[in-house]
Amino acid sequence: MATITDVAAYILHEYGPMTTMKLQKLAFYAQAESLSRHGAPLFDEDFQAWRGGPVCTALYAKHRGKFIIRDGELPVIPGMPNGDERTIIDAVCSVLAAQTGNQLSTRTHSEEPWLVARSGLPASASCSTVISKSSMATYYKANPVIPSGTV
Repeated sequence: MATITDVAAYILHEYGPMTTMKLQKLAFYAQAESLSRHGAPLFDEDFQAWRGGPVCTALYAKHRGKFIIRDGELPVIPGMPNGDERTIIDAVCSVLAAQTGNQLSTRTHSEEPWLVARSGLPASASCSTVISKSSMATYYKANPVIPSGTV
Protein backbone atom coordinates (compact mmCIF):
# COMPACT_ATOMS: atom_id res chain seq x y z
CA MET A 1 0.00 0.00 0.00
CA ALA A 2 1.19 3.49 -0.83
CA THR A 3 1.63 6.23 1.75
CA ILE A 4 0.18 9.72 1.43
CA THR A 5 3.72 10.93 0.65
CA ASP A 6 4.08 8.36 -2.15
CA VAL A 7 0.79 9.53 -3.65
CA ALA A 8 1.69 13.22 -3.34
CA ALA A 9 5.17 12.67 -4.81
CA TYR A 10 3.63 10.80 -7.74
CA ILE A 11 1.11 13.60 -8.35
CA LEU A 12 3.91 16.19 -8.36
CA HIS A 13 6.07 14.05 -10.65
CA GLU A 14 3.28 13.51 -13.17
CA TYR A 15 1.32 16.77 -12.96
CA GLY A 16 3.99 19.34 -12.13
CA PRO A 17 4.29 22.12 -9.55
CA MET A 18 1.15 23.17 -7.72
CA THR A 19 -0.06 24.81 -4.57
CA THR A 20 0.04 22.70 -1.46
CA MET A 21 -3.72 23.22 -1.14
CA LYS A 22 -4.27 21.67 -4.57
CA LEU A 23 -1.94 18.76 -3.74
CA GLN A 24 -3.86 18.05 -0.53
CA LYS A 25 -7.21 18.07 -2.35
CA LEU A 26 -6.01 15.85 -5.22
CA ALA A 27 -4.70 13.34 -2.67
CA PHE A 28 -8.03 13.54 -0.80
CA TYR A 29 -10.02 12.86 -3.96
CA ALA A 30 -7.70 10.00 -4.94
CA GLN A 31 -8.38 8.46 -1.52
CA ALA A 32 -12.12 9.05 -1.98
CA GLU A 33 -12.03 7.39 -5.40
CA SER A 34 -10.20 4.36 -4.04
CA LEU A 35 -12.57 3.99 -1.09
CA SER A 36 -15.77 4.44 -3.08
CA ARG A 37 -15.01 2.48 -6.25
CA HIS A 38 -12.48 -0.07 -5.06
CA GLY A 39 -13.57 -0.61 -1.46
CA ALA A 40 -10.11 -0.06 0.02
CA PRO A 41 -8.00 2.93 1.00
CA LEU A 42 -5.16 4.05 -1.25
CA PHE A 43 -3.13 4.91 1.89
CA ASP A 44 -3.62 4.61 5.66
CA GLU A 45 -3.27 8.27 6.66
CA ASP A 46 -6.37 10.31 7.51
CA PHE A 47 -7.58 13.78 6.57
CA GLN A 48 -8.86 16.36 9.02
CA ALA A 49 -11.66 18.84 8.31
CA TRP A 50 -9.59 22.03 8.31
CA ARG A 51 -11.17 25.36 7.37
CA GLY A 52 -9.50 25.23 3.93
CA GLY A 53 -10.91 21.75 3.28
CA PRO A 54 -9.49 18.29 3.97
CA VAL A 55 -5.84 18.22 5.05
CA CYS A 56 -3.68 15.22 5.86
CA THR A 57 -1.43 16.32 8.72
CA ALA A 58 1.24 13.76 7.79
CA LEU A 59 1.56 15.40 4.36
CA TYR A 60 1.20 18.90 5.78
CA ALA A 61 4.19 18.27 8.07
CA LYS A 62 6.31 17.63 4.96
CA HIS A 63 5.32 20.77 3.06
CA ARG A 64 4.61 23.19 5.92
CA GLY A 65 5.62 26.74 5.06
CA LYS A 66 5.43 26.19 1.31
CA PHE A 67 2.78 27.67 -0.96
CA ILE A 68 3.98 26.05 -4.20
CA ILE A 69 5.56 22.60 -4.18
CA ARG A 70 7.52 20.91 -6.94
CA ASP A 71 8.61 17.42 -7.88
CA GLY A 72 11.44 16.28 -5.60
CA GLU A 73 10.61 18.62 -2.72
CA LEU A 74 8.85 16.02 -0.57
CA PRO A 75 11.16 13.93 1.59
CA VAL A 76 10.17 10.42 0.50
CA ILE A 77 11.62 6.98 0.81
CA PRO A 78 12.08 5.68 -2.74
CA GLY A 79 8.99 3.93 -3.93
CA MET A 80 6.04 5.02 -5.98
CA PRO A 81 2.47 3.82 -6.01
CA ASN A 82 1.96 0.53 -7.85
CA GLY A 83 0.17 0.24 -11.19
CA ASP A 84 -3.36 -0.06 -9.76
CA GLU A 85 -2.72 2.83 -7.39
CA ARG A 86 -1.34 4.98 -10.23
CA THR A 87 -4.45 4.20 -12.29
CA ILE A 88 -6.69 5.58 -9.52
CA ILE A 89 -4.53 8.69 -9.04
CA ASP A 90 -4.34 9.35 -12.79
CA ALA A 91 -8.11 8.93 -13.20
CA VAL A 92 -8.73 11.57 -10.52
CA CYS A 93 -6.03 13.94 -11.74
CA SER A 94 -7.11 13.67 -15.38
CA VAL A 95 -10.45 15.16 -14.33
CA LEU A 96 -9.50 17.46 -11.43
CA ALA A 97 -5.90 18.64 -12.00
CA ALA A 98 -7.05 21.54 -14.19
CA GLN A 99 -8.84 23.07 -11.19
CA THR A 100 -7.11 25.36 -8.72
CA GLY A 101 -6.61 24.55 -5.07
CA ASN A 102 -9.29 27.12 -4.21
CA GLN A 103 -11.77 25.53 -6.62
CA LEU A 104 -11.14 22.09 -5.15
CA SER A 105 -11.41 23.49 -1.63
CA THR A 106 -14.74 25.10 -2.47
CA ARG A 107 -15.94 21.76 -3.83
CA THR A 108 -15.03 19.94 -0.59
CA HIS A 109 -16.92 22.59 1.41
CA SER A 110 -20.16 21.53 -0.25
CA GLU A 111 -19.64 17.81 0.32
CA GLU A 112 -20.91 15.76 3.24
CA PRO A 113 -17.66 14.21 4.55
CA TRP A 114 -16.13 17.63 5.30
CA LEU A 115 -19.42 19.16 6.46
CA VAL A 116 -20.28 16.30 8.83
CA ALA A 117 -16.78 16.20 10.32
CA ARG A 118 -17.07 19.90 11.10
CA SER A 119 -20.44 19.40 12.84
CA GLY A 120 -21.88 22.75 11.84
CA LEU A 121 -18.82 24.87 12.68
CA PRO A 122 -18.55 28.11 10.72
CA ALA A 123 -16.33 27.81 7.64
CA SER A 124 -13.75 30.10 9.29
CA ALA A 125 -13.44 28.03 12.49
CA SER A 126 -10.45 25.79 13.16
CA CYS A 127 -11.16 22.05 13.29
CA SER A 128 -9.02 18.94 13.64
CA THR A 129 -11.77 16.32 13.44
CA VAL A 130 -10.85 13.35 11.26
CA ILE A 131 -12.95 12.83 8.14
CA SER A 132 -13.74 9.14 8.44
CA LYS A 133 -12.89 6.80 5.62
CA SER A 134 -16.36 5.25 5.97
CA SER A 135 -18.04 8.65 5.42
CA MET A 136 -15.86 9.18 2.35
CA ALA A 137 -16.68 5.74 0.96
CA THR A 138 -20.41 6.16 1.48
CA TYR A 139 -20.67 9.72 0.17
CA TYR A 140 -18.46 9.31 -2.90
CA LYS A 141 -20.08 6.01 -3.84
CA ALA A 142 -23.37 7.92 -4.16
CA ASN A 143 -21.67 11.10 -5.50
CA PRO A 144 -18.69 9.94 -7.58
CA VAL A 145 -15.51 11.97 -7.66
CA ILE A 146 -15.30 11.17 -11.36
CA PRO A 147 -18.64 11.23 -13.15
CA SER A 148 -19.40 8.06 -15.15
CA GLY A 149 -18.12 8.21 -18.71
CA THR A 150 -15.60 10.97 -17.93
CA VAL A 151 -12.53 8.75 -17.97
